[in-house]
Amino acid sequence: MSMFRSLLASGLLLLLTACNGAGQNELTLTGSSTVAPVMADLAAAYESRHEGWRIDVQSGGSSRGIRDARQGLADAGMISRSLAPDEQALTAYTLAYDGIAMIVHADNPINSLDKKTVQLIYRGAVTNWSELGGTDQPIMVINKATGRATLEVFLSHFGLDNQAIEADLVAGENQQVIQTVSRNRAAIGYVSIGTAEYEQQDGSAIRLLPLDGVAATTANVQQGDYPLSRPLNVVTKGQPGQALRTFMEFWQTPAAADIIRQHYFVPATP
Repeated sequence: MSMFRSLLASGLLLLLTACNGAGQNELTLTGSSTVAPVMADLAAAYESRHEGWRIDVQSGGSSRGIRDARQGLADAGMISRSLAPDEQALTAYTLAYDGIAMIVHADNPINSLDKKTVQLIYRGAVTNWSELGGTDQPIMVINKATGRATLEVFLSHFGLDNQAIEADLVAGENQQVIQTVSRNRAAIGYVSIGTAEYEQQDGSAIRLLPLDGVAATTANVQQGDYPLSRPLNVVTKGQPGQALRTFMEFWQTPAAADIIRQHYFVPATP
């Protein structure tokens, strides 16, 4: 019996040791659907270089990233905007820079939009493409869902009230907007420039419209010329834990910068 107790105690000690060691190289990051794809690729690259690591990346919108970081439900939140005044208890770390582009179907003849025209379209004052020199068809307006940082930045830049927007579709993920526009010649929406350029390169039938005469490109975001730009941030409550700090150090490497550029974002660290 004493030997059995000894073996049982040893087994429990090993189990406790294993449990205490578990999770040291595990991370969960949640939030922005703009940041999630590039973060997933960064995580995969890091895991391939460091045996025993597991990094779980989940989207759901910037509001989820803020909420999960505040409540400790994730090691960090991902947001595609700056912190708001009531979020200053969190700390933001900038991963990259991006812009927001108005997108239409590739066959739409409209070449550019100014700020005033975008306001008129989203307020329902302009409802047919023929009013703007396009084809005679009703404009299908796509808005972003509440809780998405892209929506917040869009509303702020264009001085729009979300309650006053006349939308035919309210979308969540960038991919939903891009897929809808690529299948509907009358649609207009707005998404991350990086995501749109990436999908356009992959064959999506979309076109990024210049805004106030400035082309919606990653290059113009990098040069500071594009009027609707934003940071892509990772936020934490308090100081990052050791595992997160180690992963964040990888973001500053040339290998990570290459991954960020592959997603058509501008790395915060050149």
